[in-house]
Amino acid sequence: MRIVEKLGGSRPAISFEFFPPKDQEGVDRLFQTVADLAPLSPAYVSVTYGAGGSTRQLTVELVGRIQRQVGIEAMAHLTCVGATQEELGSVLDQLEAGGVRNVIALRGDPPKGATAFVTPEGGFGNASELVAFIKRRGNFCIAGACYPEKHPEAESLDADIEKLKRKVDAGAEFLISQLFFDNKDYFAFVERARAVGINVPIVAGIMPITNVSQIKRFTAMCGASMPSGLMQRLEPVASDAEAVCEIGVEHAAEQCRELLARGAPGVHFYTLNRSKATLEILRRLR
Repeated sequence: MRIVEKLGGSRPAISFEFFPPKDQEGVDRLFQTVADLAPLSPAYVSVTYGAGGSTRQLTVELVGRIQRQVGIEAMAHLTCVGATQEELGSVLDQLEAGGVRNVIALRGDPPKGATAFVTPEGGFGNASELVAFIKRRGNFCIAGACYPEKHPEAESLDADIEKLKRKVDAGAEFLISQLFFDNKDYFAFVERARAVGINVPIVAGIMPITNVSQIKRFTAMCGASMPSGLMQRLEPVASDAEAVCEIGVEHAAEQCRELLARGAPGVHFYTLNRSKATLEILRRLR
């Protein structure tokens, strides 16, 4: 089923993101997490690439297995990094053969050690080009990423939203936001998007905070900001994992409650392949 058809209905779409593990033990833990979350009837799950597109084949295998064995609609990440058009087409053929019809098209981050993205020879330089390529194949529902506080490389909010409009015009049917911790950023972003004619569903991306140093690293990488009041609560208990998780879960639950009440078509949880915090957030919402 095309994921976009699950958005905008009477029931908000709850979804989860996972990443490809490094070994079999990690794969086993991932599928335990999927099993823990499956009773919540997620609308879909997504599986990322490793850094620089390094786990492309494993991503294909995992989304197919999740869809076949667990019965949850699965979406594969596909990036421009280090791949020719021919290689990307081969990945799409494999996904289609495995029954996977949903893809999120991303430019991708530069490989480890690189300071800037370089267009691969015979490949694509941005997500809009990749979206158009996938669209021409005609068999996939295509998602795109968006940044409520703008992409870290964007010159301005206006420039960022213009690039996003090109991606939607190229064929992205819904968007999933980067993580954010202040709902004002999400709602202001949606307003800017609608003002330039971006009318596709915009799903809110939420990452439960479970580790203070980790979340500082993530926000620095993706350009997200942390409300000062939230950080003031977290820093004194940074060494107490249970206290950090409680604050993180409480904050995320409050975010989700307001987002869904004010019309967000869905919430996409960045789970980091763990289920405990996400399960607790959804328990509080219900």
